[in-house]
Amino acid sequence: MKKPLPRKPAPKRKPKKKKSFFSGKVLSYSLVALFLLILLGLGYHYRNGLAYYFSFKTDKILREEEDKRLADIRIYQVLRKHNDQVYGFDVSEYQGKIDWKKANSIEETFPLKFVFIRATAGKNKIDTKFKENWRDSKKNKFIRGAYHYYRPNENSIEQANNFIKNVKLQKGDLPPVLDIEKLPKEQSLDSLKVGLRRWLKRVEEHYNVKPIIYSGESYYSDFLEEEFSEYTFWIANYNFFVENIKDDWTFWQFTEKATVPGIKGFVDVNIYNGTPKQLGYFVIN
Repeated sequence: MKKPLPRKPAPKRKPKKKKSFFSGKVLSYSLVALFLLILLGLGYHYRNGLAYYFSFKTDKILREEEDKRLADIRIYQVLRKHNDQVYGFDVSEYQGKIDWKKANSIEETFPLKFVFIRATAGKNKIDTKFKENWRDSKKNKFIRGAYHYYRPNENSIEQANNFIKNVKLQKGDLPPVLDIEKLPKEQSLDSLKVGLRRWLKRVEEHYNVKPIIYSGESYYSDFLEEEFSEYTFWIANYNFFVENIKDDWTFWQFTEKATVPGIKGFVDVNIYNGTPKQLGYFVIN
């Protein structure tokens, strides 16, 4: 019997080395992912510049631009329809520093001749830019007027005295203005009207001229039109479809989105319901 041949020992297999995370395809995928993350990060960081470069706008920017475009169209239409009347604007500390030499027209076409300037608010607030605006508007030959922002829940006589203490009206200035926009929280509507009358009477006695009342159209028609009919009114109405001043509005604030040279941001623009000659009779003489 033949002896079986001895078997050759099986070759020993070397254990497979585990692939490192940073080797081969895994490393390639990781680098690609990192590169994409960097691109996304740069894109987000420079999103405004890229949007401008590619003329791409977000929905919000598009809406804001469309609103401003429509506002500009209406402003032009309204001003063009009132060529025989007088244009003006109103300002407060919110407009910041004003270059009064430049603030003389809208689009170099519609001259601005008068300005209402906020003087005071409530019983103790003084507009931080009032003295400066009051002085510089006069220097630049604007017909100027001062207004008081009425706070319904504060004492009316104290508010009137705050205005009187800080506003020195002169010949050629517009009559004083009472700005009432809010309803009271701590008193009745009848009590509010009593307070308004007390303010108006106190101010009229001091300056010897009947004040103007400023308010929104709905506030005017709901609460003021009948009971304060002996006063002249400055009415705010920004309705896009309203393009003509009403007969019973002495002044009309028809927009809050105008652009005026020398003033940063938007500006309220107004129309006087009369000719320049008539405005000359309306001011304090």
